[in-house]
Amino acid sequence: MKTYDWIVVGAGIAGAALAYELAKKGCKVLLLDQNAIANNATRFSYGGLAFWSGTTPLTRQLCDEGMARHRILSEELDADTEFQELDLLLTISAEADPEAVAASYSRFAIPPKLLSVKEACELEPLLNQEEIAGALTVKHGHIHPEKTAQAYIDAFLRAGGEMEFTQVVQIVQKGVTTTKETYYGAHTVVCAGGLSRQFLKSSGISMKLYFTHAEMIETPPVDVQLRTLVMPANLQRFHLEANSTKNDELWEQPSLEIIPPILDAGAIQFRDGSFRLGQISRALTDPHANIDSEQSEAALRASIRKILPKLGNLPGTWHHCLVSFSNDALPLIGLIPEREDVHVFSGFSNPLVIVPPLAQRFASWIFGMEDEIITKLSPVRFQDF
Repeated sequence: MKTYDWIVVGAGIAGAALAYELAKKGCKVLLLDQNAIANNATRFSYGGLAFWSGTTPLTRQLCDEGMARHRILSEELDADTEFQELDLLLTISAEADPEAVAASYSRFAIPPKLLSVKEACELEPLLNQEEIAGALTVKHGHIHPEKTAQAYIDAFLRAGGEMEFTQVVQIVQKGVTTTKETYYGAHTVVCAGGLSRQFLKSSGISMKLYFTHAEMIETPPVDVQLRTLVMPANLQRFHLEANSTKNDELWEQPSLEIIPPILDAGAIQFRDGSFRLGQISRALTDPHANIDSEQSEAALRASIRKILPKLGNLPGTWHHCLVSFSNDALPLIGLIPEREDVHVFSGFSNPLVIVPPLAQRFASWIFGMEDEIITKLSPVRFQDF
């Protein structure tokens, strides 16, 4: 019977990075994912690295460490993550007060600069000047998220790790049961993103992890050129996350929309010319809830057309995934209370920039290195479970 030091559940950016760091430390690691073709939040991410957005000493340090890591990641993993720095444009709606919006960003490590409508349109000619009162801009990191996760996986396999595509059904004593078989390991770590809450619950573990249903449109490569990454300055997604977690008991109901959905109209273009346009976020307690894709796509396109008229009608495909988060905007990392062999590494609200340094820190921590940050992110900070 084959056994492992660590079984990592989930092969998005979190699981892929953590599996690699554990294998690099010499651990015998099995990485499990239910999909051979990625269908997770990493796959459909914008790829943004908001290294400027730290608001506390902890988040600022992680953002700094994350950017330092991304600058060398392509070389270390021997694969192109498409890392770059570009201009982020945070559009201010025509009805808003630009000065007030700019003031709301003063708490960030690098506050974005306020631009007039003319300056914003000079920076991004595709903007519709009639729909904005101005914009904020700041330098923003960017990677290709799917290629970065795959680069981690490939490096993990070269380091001696093993990977299986199978659906995990339950965590058992010293291992996990899947639809194929039971795999045994000294430790299991759950990196299942938006599925983490339900997966842990099916194993008898309560955890204050949550998820939204995120929807976006992906286009094939096109000739239209977007110079910047465009997002709304008044990003509603984080308000939805905060408001939907005020009552944890609501998440125990099998099929409930906790609060109305939100739409944040944004766009990013990748190196090959393809776009990702979005996004709609829904706080639905059923991870397998059916969503009207035609209605959702129509709403997304209408919203994009307002801000970026040339992009709203581009050919593309609607996609949907789950995005995980916690109720304090920080991930849950560490040993699950009352389970000596089960850990969690999930709930990232700003995953792409902070996962790489946290994966390194976690791997060092389990080998006995004290780490104040990992300790602060432990699930035990939520004392009522």
